[in-house]
Amino acid sequence: MGQPVREYLLTLCVTAAVTYLLTGPVRKFAIAAGAVPEIRARDVHREPTPRLGGIAMFGGLCAGLLVAAHLTNLKSVFETNEPRALLSGAALIWILGVLDDKWGVDALVKLGGQMIAAGVMVLQGLTILYLPVPGIGTVALTPMQGTLLTVALVVITINAVNFVDGLDGLASGMVCIAAAAFFMYTYRLWFGYGIEAAAPATLFSVVLMGMCLGFLPHNMHPARIFMGDSGSMLIGLVMAAGAVSLTGQVDPDLLNQKAGGLREATHAMVPVYIPLLLPLTIIAVPVADLILAIVRRTWKGQSPFAADRGHLHHRLLEIGHSHSRAVLIMYFWSALIAFGAVAYSANDASMWIVLGIVLLSAVGLVLLLLPRFTPRAPIWAERLVPPRYRRVVREALAVDGAAGGTAGSAAADEPGEERGSTVPPGIHGATAIGDRSRFVDRRKAGSHR
Repeated sequence: MGQPVREYLLTLCVTAAVTYLLTGPVRKFAIAAGAVPEIRARDVHREPTPRLGGIAMFGGLCAGLLVAAHLTNLKSVFETNEPRALLSGAALIWILGVLDDKWGVDALVKLGGQMIAAGVMVLQGLTILYLPVPGIGTVALTPMQGTLLTVALVVITINAVNFVDGLDGLASGMVCIAAAAFFMYTYRLWFGYGIEAAAPATLFSVVLMGMCLGFLPHNMHPARIFMGDSGSMLIGLVMAAGAVSLTGQVDPDLLNQKAGGLREATHAMVPVYIPLLLPLTIIAVPVADLILAIVRRTWKGQSPFAADRGHLHHRLLEIGHSHSRAVLIMYFWSALIAFGAVAYSANDASMWIVLGIVLLSAVGLVLLLLPRFTPRAPIWAERLVPPRYRRVVREALAVDGAAGGTAGSAAADEPGEERGSTVPPGIHGATAIGDRSRFVDRRKAGSHR
């Protein structure tokens, strides 16, 4: 067991290192190429930020697959067509994303490109062959049914990840969490039960983790570069490829034999026993955001692809959460759902797993209802935490804020001055829109002019 773990760890490190090292030059290239769009009404960042981060992520993907192809326990995966199918579809979706980041591509054209990329993977063998249906068993799909289901899953996953990419570090972090949970499940099937059909999905999840981990340091708030559609659609496609490889090609009857009985196999197959449930639990939060966005825009008579500020992360900011806190809350819910599904499938004490999920959900609801609460670090640990959690810095900000508010009141008597405009924003952009009360006062001042 030690040798496969080391090989997966090496693949992960190489993918992350290449992605991390390429992101800096890619940022300079994006600035030189003019891929720095103006700030739109729905954006939450304050300064124009370059895109095209997907170029570095695609380089990490290629490096990870290249290294894995020469490792003892992983090179058997490349005897199948699935890695080649993934690379072909990823290249097409990456090119489409680069064009969109630089010049902009119509929504319908992007949808067509996503379907073509999914179709290319299907033609090379990465497709859903059969589904485990409760009460019926394994149902073999016709080529047409498998193609349609595969294309639908790929398109939904790509757009779900693309829709959630609205805050610094949000999409890459959530996908990394999902990939980690997915790796735990597929690794157990591959080396725990000896099911070789799970090997490609295990490799895809490791490479996906490396891509996200390598890009995150550049993308955390305040972000120095965005992944853009070239990155969000790319990681969405890689996640969908792993889901298709596992859900549609791992035979439940074979798992039944390996697990040693129907009850054990049922627990092991819970996330995939209902068709495509595991992939949907892994990206439950992005999919929920996608569905809500489509319903909201259609109800208003708008196009489902029309952009707005109604996403889940936008609502977290509106109720008072800071940028970093909103991202951490989304991380929490993604990890709870993804790892909860994996734990439920791996443990016979299912009731305790459910009770733990319910308890953690209650904790998450409390966090949602306390947008003003800021965790306080002990004095001995203040050097180890970001500045906004240090007691001395917070007290200094409070004094400066009070002084700024007084100066703002005096300045409001002068023509052309806004009240409270001298209050400084949080350290390192701790909040997306600054102090909420000041933001409301600014809007009122603007309406009185």
